[in-house]
This record gives sequence, structure tokens and C-alpha cells, in this order.
Amino acid sequence: MKTFYIIPYSATGISIIARFIFMYLLYTKKSTNIYSLIFCILNIISSSLWINYSIIVSDLPIIVRGSSDLFLFTISCMYILYNRNQEYNTSKLILPR
Repeated sequence: MKTFYIIPYSATGISIIARFIFMYLLYTKKSTNIYSLIFCILNIISSSLWINYSIIVSDLPIIVRGSSDLFLFTISCMYILYNRNQEYNTSKLILPR
């Protein structure tokens, strides 16, 4: 691997690891926080824009990072929405479970 590629691929790897840590915290805390949801939605939009830009300039590390971010943030967003739905359905019950 050329020295030129070490920095972008290292940054991509660190970014992906950070996303997995975010997902782990979401899973363990069962987050329904609206700020986590907004954070995920904004990152989905940002990742989509980065993918378009990286295709235009033909930059593979940014394509990899944008694609992985888009995938991981979409999963996180769905998980938050699922937890919010579960929390809402539980709060509507007359008798607690």
C-alpha cells in the first residue's frame, strides 16, 4: 500500500470503529433520545452527500466511509425508531406488564 493511502484509509477505519461504538451504546442504553435520532438523520444526509461527491472526484476511501456511515446510521436510526415505538406502545397500556 502506498504511503499516500495510509492516512485516508486510517481515517476511514477510525470513523467506522466510532460508528460501531455509537451503535453499541445505542443498543446497551436502548436509546429513544430525540437528539440521537436527529444526529442519525443528519449523518444519513451528510453521508449521502459525501458519497455523491466522492463518486464525482473518484475517491475510493471517501466512498467506503460514506457507504459504511450511510449503512450504519440507517441501522441506528431504525433501532431508535423501533425503541421509540416500543416505548410509546408500552406507555399506552392501562395495566403495566
